[in-house]
Amino acid sequence: MRTPDDAIRVGLIGYGLGGSVFHAPCIAVTPGMRVAAIVTRDAERARHAAAHHPGARVVPDADALWAMARDLDLVVVAAPNGAHAPLAHAALAAGLPVVVDKPFATTSSEARAVRDDARARGLLVTVYQNRRRDGDFRTLRRLVAEGALGTLHRFESRFDRWKPAPKARWTTDDAAARGEGIALDLGTHLVDQALVLGGPAVSVYAELRRITPGVAVPDELFVSLEHASGLRSHLNASLAAALPGHRFAAFGSRGAYVKHGADPQEDALRAGARPTGPGWGEEPEDRWGTLSQGDAPRAVRTEAGDYPSFYAEVAAALRSGGAPPVDPDDAIRGLEVLEAAAVSSAERRVVALS
Repeated sequence: MRTPDDAIRVGLIGYGLGGSVFHAPCIAVTPGMRVAAIVTRDAERARHAAAHHPGARVVPDADALWAMARDLDLVVVAAPNGAHAPLAHAALAAGLPVVVDKPFATTSSEARAVRDDARARGLLVTVYQNRRRDGDFRTLRRLVAEGALGTLHRFESRFDRWKPAPKARWTTDDAAARGEGIALDLGTHLVDQALVLGGPAVSVYAELRRITPGVAVPDELFVSLEHASGLRSHLNASLAAALPGHRFAAFGSRGAYVKHGADPQEDALRAGARPTGPGWGEEPEDRWGTLSQGDAPRAVRTEAGDYPSFYAEVAAALRSGGAPPVDPDDAIRGLEVLEAAAVSSAERRVVALS
């Protein structure tokens, strides 16, 4: 068990977009936690890592990280999707708790194996589902908890992006085998949020398509979930949407909430902002969502987004032995939904979930 005075030393595997933008900055601002090592083979990324995290050792591969396992307390896996499960197993074998970026693994069976490995060793494993901490999603959950919407009957959620040039990793013949494509990219976030909001799903209907010339995996997704609660979730993601639709629309027995525009944290992190201090994650008033309860629609202030709180909760779990911020079982259920979505799309039918 960690003591309050011990800094949790983190080894970060991968320093692409995920590692450099979403993980390292949030780890660095978490009290009692520091980036101790970074794994990257890329020379330019190594220079960036050394400049922005001068106290960290930059090493070329995971084997070099395992060699210094005694000097670490936690490993964060932010490598490409196909490496998530193997690297998580390796971290656990080295005696280290592990945070795995989404997706937890490329299949639900791989994810269950990682979860079981962690349980057998008595080590923490959790999944970086940071979109639970988007300000707009936090606002929606608050409105639901307060009863402002009544009983939800329909939830619409979408990520519309315009990427006319295909991602290079999505164009190769082995892209699907490596877990590339929109389902395990943006789809992971959409499904996780829907399950958090509406509870377990009992059936799935989906359409997965390749839109952009040259892609080998789907880059557009539609998933319809029927939840045990009676809620229906309609989830959309596309990299071929030149004009975005609403981010959220939630309809209930007492009212509706509609929100446009994405949470500002990703753009701020990409621009190099430090994720801390007053104003972090705040949206300007002209981007607030709209609530209507059958009367005049009114703007509702968006809760501040809070990605850094994920690592504060990881630190608390490591010190206390308590629950992690994301239960790995949640991530496994999300992967099961996405696997059912792939079957539904291929066979053009509704798929029941056990």
